[in-house]
Amino acid sequence: MSVQSFVNKRKKTFLGLPAPLGYVPGLGRGATGFTTRSDIGPARDADDIPEDRHAPPNKKHKQDKEDDEEDLNDANYDEFSGYGGSLCSKDPYDKDDEEADAIYDAVDKRMDEKRKERREEKLKIDIEKFRQERPKIQQQFSDLKRDLADVTVDDWNNLPEVGDARNRKQRVARTEKFTPVPDSVLARAAAQSNMNTSISEQDQKYGGINTPFGAITPIGSATPSADIDMKKIGQARNTLMDIKLTQVSDSVSGQTVVDPKGYLTDLQSMLPSHGGDINDVKKARLLLKSVRETNPKHPPAWIASARLEEVTGKVQAARNLIMKGCEECPKSEDIWLEAARLMPGDQARAVVAQAVRQLPQSVRIWSKAADLEMELKTKKRVFRKALESIPNSVRLWKQAVELEEEEDARIMLSRAVECCPTSVELWLALARLESYENARKVLNKARESIPTDRQVWITAAKLEEANGNSHMVERIVERALNSLRANMVEVNRDHWIRDAEDCEKSGSIITCQAIIHAVISVGIEEEDRKHTWMEDADSCASHQAYECARAIYAFALAEFPSKKSIWLRAAYFEKNHGTRESLEALLQRAVAHCPKAEVLWLMGAKSKWMAGDVPAARSILALAFQANPNSEEIWLAAVKLESENNEFERARRLLQKARASAPTARVFMKSVKLEWSLGEIRNAEILLDEAVKHYPDFAKLWMMRGQIQVQAGKKEVARDSYNQGLKKCPQAVPLWLLLSRLEETMGQLTRARSILEKARLKNPGTEQLWLEAVRVECRAGLKNIANTLMAKALQECPSSGMLWAEAILMEARPQRKTKCMDALKKCEHNPHVLLAASKLFWCERKISKARSWFNRTVKIDPDLGDAWAYFYKFELAHGDEKEQEDVARRCLAAEPHHGDNWCAVSKDIANWRLKTEELLPLVAKALPIPT
Repeated sequence: MSVQSFVNKRKKTFLGLPAPLGYVPGLGRGATGFTTRSDIGPARDADDIPEDRHAPPNKKHKQDKEDDEEDLNDANYDEFSGYGGSLCSKDPYDKDDEEADAIYDAVDKRMDEKRKERREEKLKIDIEKFRQERPKIQQQFSDLKRDLADVTVDDWNNLPEVGDARNRKQRVARTEKFTPVPDSVLARAAAQSNMNTSISEQDQKYGGINTPFGAITPIGSATPSADIDMKKIGQARNTLMDIKLTQVSDSVSGQTVVDPKGYLTDLQSMLPSHGGDINDVKKARLLLKSVRETNPKHPPAWIASARLEEVTGKVQAARNLIMKGCEECPKSEDIWLEAARLMPGDQARAVVAQAVRQLPQSVRIWSKAADLEMELKTKKRVFRKALESIPNSVRLWKQAVELEEEEDARIMLSRAVECCPTSVELWLALARLESYENARKVLNKARESIPTDRQVWITAAKLEEANGNSHMVERIVERALNSLRANMVEVNRDHWIRDAEDCEKSGSIITCQAIIHAVISVGIEEEDRKHTWMEDADSCASHQAYECARAIYAFALAEFPSKKSIWLRAAYFEKNHGTRESLEALLQRAVAHCPKAEVLWLMGAKSKWMAGDVPAARSILALAFQANPNSEEIWLAAVKLESENNEFERARRLLQKARASAPTARVFMKSVKLEWSLGEIRNAEILLDEAVKHYPDFAKLWMMRGQIQVQAGKKEVARDSYNQGLKKCPQAVPLWLLLSRLEETMGQLTRARSILEKARLKNPGTEQLWLEAVRVECRAGLKNIANTLMAKALQECPSSGMLWAEAILMEARPQRKTKCMDALKKCEHNPHVLLAASKLFWCERKISKARSWFNRTVKIDPDLGDAWAYFYKFELAHGDEKEQEDVARRCLAAEPHHGDNWCAVSKDIANWRLKTEELLPLVAKALPIPT
């Protein structure tokens, strides 16, 4: 056996392990009388956290000690448990105590859980018993409150007023008694408060009034007496009138006429117009005075001082100050202009004459001098003198030319462009006044003088266009761009396009188009051309510069002749802003470049048809057939053209050819509809049987089949057709709605509910199905179930405008406004919610608000036929003939196709040939007036 194994055998298992909790070394052998540093450990700071097993007991506060003292009263003694309280309250609370308390708490909790259910049930019974014995006031009157729902408006109005229950002394207030005071009391009070305003001879002799202290008080100013002196008031009024008349006759504007009727009542204007504190005015005066004295050559100080006096009503002081400032600062332009403003007529002219002598090169002073003159001849003379002193002032030349006749203005402008050769405005003004040949010479000289300005070139192009030289316009614009580039001028396409818009507004269409063609490609990357040009065209159209937009589209089509999207945008632009001839010419070019674009062919055919040229429309569609032989859209357009023009046999033949060459579900549907509309029900059923064999998943075929059978009175067969269709098309929501309504009309309300519930399972989150379920309950008179369903529907479709609109109208009238606010928060721009809000204002007879909300609704969604119908009905009830015609015209332009009430009328087979202007009155007539 090795030494290592011997050592391991003798080694204890607990060596090296931490001591157990509560272990005290030496306690077993009684060695507890001393403590060494190894037992306590190293010294610690006061902030160190002590170890848990050596933690001293927490010190208790004095109050806690008093609370923990033993209570040995007889009242605290029990025969079984002795005195109350803890027997070990004075001992330290350590880990063992905490563990024991946790165990006891767990035991108590476990024991409490055994009796918990029985205790809670007993408590519940006690509470119910207590509430039955002592019900709340609200519960006592609940049956009476329920009966209030049956109280009519007349009963409410007949309720007696509440009387005054107070006693007679409280109801009848005692009248106050006023005892007149004797005159002697008033006289004595006046004498006591009055002070003498004169002194006796003795006081005059000794020079003062003897005071109790023996000093002599100097004579001061007289204190006003308590009596009102009417004589002094009259004198003050006369003084105010005198000052008022002086001010009126000496005003800044030179007015000397006084209104004899109004000057007495106009005394209020005597007061200073300055509404500030008088102390602030004094401080401002002191500050400005200090500035003037410190730096008398500073013109703003004199101007500010004069304006301060003017604001406070001291006009003469302001004039004196400003004239003194003119003496101190004779070379300041601003101070002379301020002086001329403050002075009356003739004095102002004298001041300006003095200013001109001091500053003969000041344009503003010369302009002021001309403004002060009243006669035109004198004004001209002033401007001519000014131009002798300042011949290079463009402002003076322009003001002088404005006063002259056309011939004199042309002579003056000839001189002006010599003195100011860099002024574009003067050159252009001279060119406008000259004849064609002279204007060309003037513009050539202007180009030589100002080679960096584009306006001269644009004016030259407009001049050539105005004189019939259209072929010169494009050449001038190209030369302009080359010249500007040669003179290092950057060509900014945005500025040039803006100039083109200005040219269009002034009537220079060819110049506008030439500018667009010249600059439209400047500074654009190859791949960004189409996008940028379309944005430029939209911008020009928004600025009502339609010729610029037309030129941009023409250039883009020349660059991209095979782009269908550009042709479409150009066609829609011509449709909205052009003429029918321009639209048809554009569409002819479009179909030549894009023969496969069906929509362009259809737009051309519709344009001809709307103009009444049916043969031309047929020829366009024939060409379209050649380019697109199997196009469904062109076949259907041809069928519509023939059926709208009462050529039913021709339409049938076309549909027969279409079913043979391009058989599609829509072709079959249109065929069935034509036969159904013409009353050929048997042919329609034969076509439907064939169609559903080829296209069983096209829901509209099953819908038409069921509707034809319902019309024929075969409701059971229609139910089978709808069920077959739903097996093939479970996602077709209109098919579910038709089946549910069929069951409802047959009296099967429960089956209708189950159908709608099944539809919601197949198509979760569909607002139409929820809305139909709510309406089914409302039609059955089950308002509570409808409200519950509506709450569930809004939880599943919180942003559904259709559901919110129905919820608003389901509420009682007092709660509708609140519900409407909630709906607008959830879906602010939904047309159904806006329509419901419009009807709400209509109910409340707020006519102007209802009209504005109807306008908002039809602007947000012009395709919603219900909104147009309600709007038209509203105008029929509350509007005049002009407003009714306006709504009908806007509806005809919008051509709406959607809306429950609109579709119910427009899709009725009896109305299949009615246009929008005929459908609108029918739908409006069928609508109920909202209540």
